[in-house]
Amino acid sequence: MSDQNKGLYDDQYERFFKSKDQAQGYDFQEAQSGSAAPPAVTFLQKLRWWSWDRWKRMKTIRAARDRRLEEILEIKNLPPK
Repeated sequence: MSDQNKGLYDDQYERFFKSKDQAQGYDFQEAQSGSAAPPAVTFLQKLRWWSWDRWKRMKTIRAARDRRLEEILEIKNLPPK
C-alpha cells in the first residue's frame, strides 16, 4: 500500500536521486538528438477544398506511413550490438 504523503512517482524520483552519482550512460540506450518534428509528406500542388486528386494524396500518405512502419519493425529485428 502506498504512503498517503507521497505522490504518484515519488518512489521513482527517490531511487533516481539515490543512484544518480553511480549512473553511467543513458537509461534508454541512446540520447535523443534533440526535438525534431516528424517527417511530413509534401505535394507539388497546394491542397484545395475542391482537389480532384484526393485519392492520389491519400495513396501517397499511406505509402509514406507504411514505409515508416516498416523501418520501425526493422529496428525491432536488428541484432544487438
